[in-house]
Parts: sequence; structure tokens; C-alpha cells
Amino acid sequence: MSIGRMVVGSALPADAPAPATPRDIPHTGGPENPSAAAVRERFPDAVQRVEVIWGETTVYIDPPRVREVLEWLKGNESQRYDYLSDVTCVEYRDFGRPLQVVWHLRSFPYRRFLRVKVELAKDAELQVESVTDLWEGANWLEREAYDMFGVTFRGHPDPRRILMWETYNEGFPLRKDFPLRGRFSRSEQLRQALTAHPGASYLLEELSPASIYRDLPADMRERYIAQSSED
Repeated sequence: MSIGRMVVGSALPADAPAPATPRDIPHTGGPENPSAAAVRERFPDAVQRVEVIWGETTVYIDPPRVREVLEWLKGNESQRYDYLSDVTCVEYRDFGRPLQVVWHLRSFPYRRFLRVKVELAKDAELQVESVTDLWEGANWLEREAYDMFGVTFRGHPDPRRILMWETYNEGFPLRKDFPLRGRFSRSEQLRQALTAHPGASYLLEELSPASIYRDLPADMRERYIAQSSED
């Protein structure tokens, strides 16, 4: 359906070409997403560089300015990046390279995808501004980035771990310096497990063997009694 020259739900003119699968995309040096030039023009001192890899455009932003740029990309009528599909991080095995925070943005009205990145020095505070007030979906995504990589998001309404338990203190599992077996020895992990306080997380009734036994089906209770007699 169209109104005048515009298609409902689209910011493109009605005679815009239909989406088509790109062919013969070069590894580097392809055409930029038009939003990259718009960001350069609007924030000339905030853009560090632009890369096009396999047809996807990445704009690197000065970390203190990234919140401002993201807000403009979402709210400006010429951009309309209404959908945040991911917030994540990238860390390379080269410890001299900075850690990257990544936002994946989609503008459905303009049929565009844009990747925005900032680079954070590992010897400084790993922190950027939260965008949960711009995209509600950033809430859990930012918590996951914190949980796995240790990046904190200033202004997040609920900055807790989301995958690891809140008292987990071995570090951040997706950092490249994280040992595969954990930072602590197996004996220390066992000691922590044995000295853990299950009552802090569970009601005593939930930990009661008698309560568990009463909830078992009759046939399972019979097998349990038989097994206990053999033991």
C-alpha cells in the first residue's frame, strides 16, 4: 500500500528498487552505508574511522561521544535506526589491542544495517554509557556484555550479572586471559562449593529430603526404598 510516493512502513519512495541479495561483494572497499557519511558530517570530531568488510559498514566512534551518536542515529528522521539487534564485545588474543564494544543497528524504514564500535584500552576503566533508555532491548544485552567481558554501562537500571551467579568472583569468562579451568584450582572451587550457603538462595523446605521424597511419584518412591535397602 502506498500513500503518494511513500510506502507505508518505509522511508523510501514507492519506486525504490525491491531488496535484492548482493552479489560479488568484495572483501574490503565496497560501498559504505549512507549513514556513515551522515555520521561523519554530523559528528566530524567523533568518527575515528569507517570500515566496510564483506559489504557491512562499521563506524568507529570516540568512546565519550558514542552515546550521543547512537541517540542521533535512532532519533533523526533521516536515519531511524529503531532496532538494536545486539550489544556485545570483541577481544583479540593480541593483548596489545583494545577491547571493542559493538552495537548492531537496523533501520527497517531505510533497509540499512550499521555496526558501531568503540575501542577501550584494557589498562583503563572498561566503561561506556548505557542505551537502555533508547532501546529497551539493550537491558539484558548490556548485562550480558558486563557478565562475560567486564564492561560496565553507566546508567544501566539493573547492572547485575545475568548468566553467572551474582557471587561469582572468578572474573569474566569470555575475556581472552580467562583460564579454561577457571582462575581458581579445582580444590579451591570444591572448597567454595562446600562452604557455599544454600540457605541464602533456597528455602529450607526446598532442601528437605523428606519434602522431595513426598513429591516423588509412587513408583519412584518404591524404587528409592528398594535401592536404599540394597545399599
